[in-house]
Amino acid sequence: MAAPSSPASSSASSSARNAHKPLIYVVEDDSSVAQILQRILVEFDFHVEVFGTAAAVIRRLQSERPDLCIVDLGLPDMDGIELMSHIGRLSSCGLLVVTGRSHTIDRVMGLELGADDYVVKPFEPRELVARVRSILRRRAATGGGGAVKQHRFAHFLGWTLDCASNQLRAADGEEHVLGTAEAQVLRAFLERPNQILTREQLFGQRDISPLDRSIDVRISRLRRKLETDAQQPKVIKTVYGSGYMFSAIVEWS
Repeated sequence: MAAPSSPASSSASSSARNAHKPLIYVVEDDSSVAQILQRILVEFDFHVEVFGTAAAVIRRLQSERPDLCIVDLGLPDMDGIELMSHIGRLSSCGLLVVTGRSHTIDRVMGLELGADDYVVKPFEPRELVARVRSILRRRAATGGGGAVKQHRFAHFLGWTLDCASNQLRAADGEEHVLGTAEAQVLRAFLERPNQILTREQLFGQRDISPLDRSIDVRISRLRRKLETDAQQPKVIKTVYGSGYMFSAIVEWS
């Protein structure tokens, strides 16, 4: 669903904005909810940009850094939990999860991945604003802001992964654009090289059925790209009865 347009959406550079008005990104595919969030925040003197998909906000983060992202977990093109990981690599902004999911596991996963707070729909407007202000105050007190985190590129065995665009580049310059699922697994390996990772860890700590073979499909696709011989892998090794291990030295920049 397309993001609603509004004069409150900022199309100018951050330098053109009033420095005293924090910039809030709202990532919500339900246009009615997005409009409510936008109206509430504008009324309380925030700058607001609305995005209907994860891809749209990831693109925007390449050129502008918000003070806070409000993220819905049920997005059409990417799970909100995964989007939070992307945002965390691109920006040090605050994160507020606003969602219809009330399960404890979603709340825990969101907070463990760096969310500052969690609000379940339906929400009371003034409570939402209070939580936004609280996050901004806490981050200002600890020096948190919109500065870009430096760990965007992972380098290993002559390969480079751009975590912002999911582009995997070989030493000879050949490029592959990874699907979201493949990129998620590869990033999990790169963040914890030379460690045995279970299927649940590669899925992002979700409960998965022992019969679910989708992780094996993702591993197979990555091996075809990274391994000299995918039938005898030396980079992504299977540790029978335990999981997988990524055998490489990884450097970040």
